[in-house]
Amino acid sequence: MSEHARRVLLTGAGTGIAALAAVSLADAGHTVFASMRDPQSRNQPKAEALREATKGAPGSLEVVELDVLSEESAQAAVDQITHQAGGLDVVVHNAAHLLVGVTEAFRPEEVLRAFDVNAVGALRVNRAVLPVMRRQEAGLLLWVGSGTTRAIPPFLGPYSAAKAAFDAFADSTAWDVAAYGIETTVLMPGVFTQGTAHFANAAFPSDTERTAAYEKIAPFLASMGEDTERLMVDGVSADPQIVADEIVRIVGLPAGTRPRRSVADGSDYGAEIVNGAAEELRLRLARRMGVTRLLDRI
Repeated sequence: MSEHARRVLLTGAGTGIAALAAVSLADAGHTVFASMRDPQSRNQPKAEALREATKGAPGSLEVVELDVLSEESAQAAVDQITHQAGGLDVVVHNAAHLLVGVTEAFRPEEVLRAFDVNAVGALRVNRAVLPVMRRQEAGLLLWVGSGTTRAIPPFLGPYSAAKAAFDAFADSTAWDVAAYGIETTVLMPGVFTQGTAHFANAAFPSDTERTAAYEKIAPFLASMGEDTERLMVDGVSADPQIVADEIVRIVGLPAGTRPRRSVADGSDYGAEIVNGAAEELRLRLARRMGVTRLLDRI
């Protein structure tokens, strides 16, 4: 492994952005551990596709089993990686599941599962990863968030709420770990309607009677896909490869130069409008509390 190569774990790498990023990172010379559930059974075709796509790459790619709903699974995956690679430099928190529908129509247990996958899953992975990074006094937590936490769109209530919790975990964890040389970047993609399985695999509320009760807005729910397409610049759907490319760029930056937040957006969603103000508020809070040293390695 060259001195510029990183050892990278990606969650949710079976499809979408993380699958694209896994291949792109291997092509850039990094040592990639692409994680997913059931890579030897249900998701074996996805695992084989990643291996095939990275044959002859300057870096390497290995598929590892990791279910973000299981702390034991996360620990086993990280133990395997650190034993094999001698450490871990980057974790890309990407695992997520989209939910679409009228908010009231989602049963509480469906929303709780959304939070479990989209937010608490990252905590489980961090509980396995952070002891390794603290011993190294180096590392990068790269959180793939969502622009939908800045401007909440219609009919994505549980998803946007869970991704907002994920974003809060990123910000709160950043206070904890900076003193140990562990960096945090929150990458906020815009809207992508093609090139991922996000919308194709979306979950819908099980309480269909509650959905039917919202007859006044039923036309808007039915036209959500068409309405979302209007966000695309010049009518062209954004290619999610731009997010993978930004992940590669951030991972490749020297320690200490990585952005606190970044946006990869082909839809002009506009998260960066809020990000600047949010960062100013974070720094203001640190100054007023007298904890600015928590922002940097001590």
